[in-house]
Amino acid sequence: MIEFLLILDKKLLLLINGMHVTALDWIFFWISERWIWIPLYAWIFYLYYKNFPGKIVYVIFFVALLITLCDQTASNFLKNFVMRLRPCHNPEIADQVHLVNGYCGGTYGFVSSHAANTFGLATFFICTLGKKYGGIAKALFAWACLTAFSRIYLGVHYPADVLCGGLLGVLYALLIQKLFKASIR
Repeated sequence: MIEFLLILDKKLLLLINGMHVTALDWIFFWISERWIWIPLYAWIFYLYYKNFPGKIVYVIFFVALLITLCDQTASNFLKNFVMRLRPCHNPEIADQVHLVNGYCGGTYGFVSSHAANTFGLATFFICTLGKKYGGIAKALFAWACLTAFSRIYLGVHYPADVLCGGLLGVLYALLIQKLFKASIR
């Protein structure tokens, strides 16, 4: 069963990555860039500042804790524990993977830090402000999905890498939002 899932994962990656179009290459490379989203993060913190007057230090602390847990678990622990080569480093398929701007990333890819971080942030927002800002919550979930998809499109992660990374982010966010809500009472 595991072998079947790994083969399916490779086939899905090659299908999605193989759909490359020059214009989409640029767009998905841009979507995967972390620094491009700073204005979005600033706006989200403004919404927290507005909705939790005097509690922004708590927001910053818990979001930083969330990102640290997501990123370090994905980047340092799981990638080095599982040691699954990224598609672009996998000798079986590396010559079939389309890379954009020559970017491949580190050696290992399971799980995706991008997916963990973006799904973690989106879930935290949905759990803490989603009722008040439903449209924004949906947009953040779409942003997380688009970011995760971009990692597959760019050939730096298998679908399972982003799926598991997203699940990791959601689980951490559910835990952290409970701690956040308990601390602001």
